[in-house]
Amino acid sequence: MATMADVARSAGVSVATVSHVLNDTRPVLPHTRQAVLDAVEELGYTTNTLARSLVTARTRSIGLAVSAISNPYFTEILQGVEASALEHGYSLLIADPHDDPAHECEVVRLLHERRVDGMIVAPSAEPRDLLAYLTRHRVPAVFLDRVVDVPKDGDAPRFDQVCAESAEPTAGLVGHLAGLGHRRIGLVAGRPGLSTTGERITGYRHGLAAAGLPFDERLLVHGDSEAAGGERATAELLSLAVPPTALVTANNAMTIGALRALQDRGLSVPGDLALGCFDDFAWADLFSPRLTAVAQPSRDIGAEAVRLLLDRLAAPDRPARTLRLPCTFVHRDSCGCAERPGPLSGQSEEAHAKAHERTLP
Repeated sequence: MATMADVARSAGVSVATVSHVLNDTRPVLPHTRQAVLDAVEELGYTTNTLARSLVTARTRSIGLAVSAISNPYFTEILQGVEASALEHGYSLLIADPHDDPAHECEVVRLLHERRVDGMIVAPSAEPRDLLAYLTRHRVPAVFLDRVVDVPKDGDAPRFDQVCAESAEPTAGLVGHLAGLGHRRIGLVAGRPGLSTTGERITGYRHGLAAAGLPFDERLLVHGDSEAAGGERATAELLSLAVPPTALVTANNAMTIGALRALQDRGLSVPGDLALGCFDDFAWADLFSPRLTAVAQPSRDIGAEAVRLLLDRLAAPDRPARTLRLPCTFVHRDSCGCAERPGPLSGQSEEAHAKAHERTLP
């Protein structure tokens, strides 16, 4: 295996010059740089990442802890993280916490022991132990998709966070269905304790209030963010003495479950029940009818998480930030009206088009 000294001899330069070219630590004349790169190519030299990490205390690796990697939404986030990490010369170590607080802490500990420079985590519904570990070990970390309330007392470090808007788009879905004449609109909500669940419930209630509709707690059922739970929750709503005429599902997995429950009962969408769902996915327009959905900027969320983490590594003491990205209303057939692109009902073009960034106090 070729060494850095071999590259230096082949290029006719010092080992230090080779190091500066490969690590971009000092300007090198163009012809000298090219000679080094040619020698690297000819000899098949690869950087000894482990040796460099021992010198720099950096491994140029990022730990990613995201549950339900098989979920298309998280798969797209992963693609955004990976593309941005590679662009900046970082590799990924990936673990699935399975939305279990104990397992979450275990996989984060394992990633930390592998000396990742920082972590990107989609926290569980009970992230107290996760926060304690990251704080105790001063691990640079960014939370994505789900935000957490970080303690403000003491000198505990804050955490950067990035997610999509949830409340306003959900209110928009409800407003859209109400505008079509629906007065009993159900919600299949996600796992209790997740910030996304709470925010989408808030949006649901705001949407009802804006449409002049009362909140009926019987029309809100938790599907626990899974297909089986979505199927169970939808069956419960359909069994009401006066079932809903329209339904909002709060993620793509629960949408699949809801469609199964409707199919089992021989009900059609939108003929028997209008449907609007949170999360768009690649085959949503292949269903019959095609699904009206709120599309989250999944890849952008992943890319922004990497940007926030690299900013944190470069400036560990800067104020933490929470970045929220806007969603897009994808208007198809399942809501019961003709397709038309654009912002959700009650959402301005400006809100539809730009992100909102807030610096924590």
